Amino acid sequence: MRHRNTTKTLGRTPTARKALLRDLATSVIVYEKVKTTLSKAKAVRPVVEKLITKSKKGDLAARRQLLAFFPTEQPVHKLIDVLGPRYLNRPGGYTRITKIGHRRGDGAPVAQIELV
Repeated sequence: MRHRNTTKTLGRTPTARKALLRDLATSVIVYEKVKTTLSKAKAVRPVVEKLITKSKKGDLAARRQLLAFFPTEQPVHKLIDVLGPRYLNRPGGYTRITKIGHRRGDGAPVAQIELV
């Protein structure tokens, strides 16, 4: 049953939402800092946190699970080789969301999500 289980739809179909979150997570991992709307930043935060937690294991199973999520190998290599060892002793909270202001065109609240 799905009673009271809500997800942020971001005004998209499930496949478009999955692609958006995957691409946004890729950008956060590769560039370590991304400017986006506040709602997208809040939606991508748990995705990035779970990927970093998975990369801390560093074994073959974790690498294959990450490769199944990402379309390219670049973020997987960065997760396993750089970010996994960096956050090895940290129990969680790998990202920070900072509110920047409002977008000029439509007034949407803009935030920056970055790796701590």
